[in-house]
Amino acid sequence: MKLDRYVIFDDYGRLLDPRLTLSQVHGGVVQGIGQALLEHARFDMESGQVLTGSLMDYALPRADDIPSFEGNLTPDFPSLANRLGVKGSGQAGAIAAPATIMNAVMNALAPLGVRHLDMPATPSRIWHAIEAAKLRLHQGVYS
Repeated sequence: MKLDRYVIFDDYGRLLDPRLTLSQVHGGVVQGIGQALLEHARFDMESGQVLTGSLMDYALPRADDIPSFEGNLTPDFPSLANRLGVKGSGQAGAIAAPATIMNAVMNALAPLGVRHLDMPATPSRIWHAIEAAKLRLHQGVYS
């Protein structure tokens, strides 16, 4: 699976340094991409031992996992809560990206009968969800 494009549109109030703000948002989006598509902490069911304890076993986003970003930050609505008119921006990408990506994945899978998919949306999980939906359809179970 490949994420081709990610569009950012948000309101951060007065932008003191637009490039820095956009960079913070990009970093948050990358973190959210990792959560939605790659990162999966796994444990041994019997011992509780962490099975993904190093970066050899735990996938983090790499540069080739990240799409180009289209960034649209509007400074048109300064905050009334402080004299600078600024708003927080660092966490926004990390909050919005997982939901945005999972909604796109589910939108793509809905015509196949997939109604639920836990994060991360790995190729294996997607394949299993599609196969389960096919089986439900074959058995006449639609919910």
